[in-house]
Amino acid sequence: MALTHPINTTDILPESKTPQLAQAYFVGGGIASLAGAAFLIRDGLIAGESIHIFEELDVSGGSMDGSGSAEKGYVIRGGRMLEEHYACTFGLFASIPSLTDPIKSVTEEIVEFSQKYVTSSRCRLLKNGRKVDVSSFGLSEKDRLDLLALIIHSEDSLANKRIDDWFSPTFFENSFWLMWSTMFAFQAWHSAVELKRYLLRFIQLFPDFNKMGGVWRTPYNQFDSMILPLVTWLKGEGVNFSMNTVVTGLDFDMSPNEQVVTSIRYTCEGERKALAVAPEDRVFVTLGCMTEGASLGSMTSPATMNSKSSGGAWGLWEDIANGRPGFGHPAVFDGHIGRTKWQSFTVTLKGSAFFDFMEAFTGNEAGTGGLVTIVDSNWFMSVVLAHQPHFINQPENVFVFWGYGLFPDRIGDFVNKPMSECTGEEILQELFQHLKLGDKAQPIIDAAICIPCMMPFITSQFMPRVKGDRPDVVPPGAKNFAFIGQFCEIPDDVVFTVEYSVRSAQMAVYALLGIDKVIPPVFKGHHDVGVLFNALTTMHH
Repeated sequence: MALTHPINTTDILPESKTPQLAQAYFVGGGIASLAGAAFLIRDGLIAGESIHIFEELDVSGGSMDGSGSAEKGYVIRGGRMLEEHYACTFGLFASIPSLTDPIKSVTEEIVEFSQKYVTSSRCRLLKNGRKVDVSSFGLSEKDRLDLLALIIHSEDSLANKRIDDWFSPTFFENSFWLMWSTMFAFQAWHSAVELKRYLLRFIQLFPDFNKMGGVWRTPYNQFDSMILPLVTWLKGEGVNFSMNTVVTGLDFDMSPNEQVVTSIRYTCEGERKALAVAPEDRVFVTLGCMTEGASLGSMTSPATMNSKSSGGAWGLWEDIANGRPGFGHPAVFDGHIGRTKWQSFTVTLKGSAFFDFMEAFTGNEAGTGGLVTIVDSNWFMSVVLAHQPHFINQPENVFVFWGYGLFPDRIGDFVNKPMSECTGEEILQELFQHLKLGDKAQPIIDAAICIPCMMPFITSQFMPRVKGDRPDVVPPGAKNFAFIGQFCEIPDDVVFTVEYSVRSAQMAVYALLGIDKVIPPVFKGHHDVGVLFNALTTMHH
């Protein structure tokens, strides 16, 4: 499988970089800021020493995380799906060397890995411990017409509509929705506009959607395979990282036709500080955070539910937007925890017993199957077995898998309490009962470390919205600042993807520096007659 947009690497790395007097400041240390810093160096010829990244945690990477050990257990709060048409992402990582094989770029490594371990699920849905036949999407004629109508309606006409405003109740029972909702973490109350965008953005995946065909993966978890190489490269270029630093506000000089950031307010080591920003400096602000307030439990304790005040991301956006039209409406996204939360869990196992069971049951070698969703689970649980090892420091005979539940407030089918109140051991008991492991279950549990993770805002970017709720990457009149990440507005592209964050950073850097290079367009498979025909044919299976 080849990249749709071949990467030209002949002029990616400039031979020399001239130090600049102007400084660049990034608020937040997630993938958007890291990508932005790389674009400044690579395409803007800005010296790394002039770039500063402020991050409230003690590690970069934002929501693309991965940490832990075999002794204490590994943790991945979540993972983003990759596919071949992420032109901005693969363009960026074509210039970042792999950590495990520096002769290769990260992009080359991901492409080779995805071609070697091709995703083709043989067990996408489970019910009553048995595989569900997903050769048909189970769509009625009304469902098909509703899907087509959603695609052709304008975003303005859909406005603030929810998905369940558009479809009949029976739509949410068919195999298409069960697979779609768990693959992308959609809920019925999420944005109809975002669903429309997703349908168009991933229409090329329809023919093999029941097998999760076309999904690409990284050799290790996304922190080890993408974030760590990028951070290592940036540090080698001299980029300054200020960790444990919470940016609390920005000061602006606002005039009718021009807006300029004049200072950055922040707290570091408990001390309040302010940094003057010159008009020729550049400020890139990551708005919001989908893993803000995430908390971890253990085998013996549940994860706790935090609020938006547990970190600085939402408070910062609220401060920026307060009284400033055009800077978005954070309350649309951060004010509905009951509709934006779900719970994940990462399981560290000693011995291969569970992996042996799942590989035999599903017919998929670990790393080739993707999500297995238990449709009769009250928690609506899914699990995925990645290729092992999943962490660079993972020892032999240690195995790691990940899972999540879309409905953590519901009482379990076997454990008589909500998932949100369960310990790691109780989550495993519920899962293994659904999988009908029988007497194989307890020995696996005894040698396992299951770490629950509650995320209050994990799908906040999917909340119903109208135009203006998300600000432009570079708002009208903005002279020295831009907004990046999941909560700025990029026409046509879809949130909850690495590509969205990377694209926002590339747009921001190119616009503020006046870089005369073309940003790869958003892939539009629906403009291809063959793609459309295959999608329509698949919908009628």
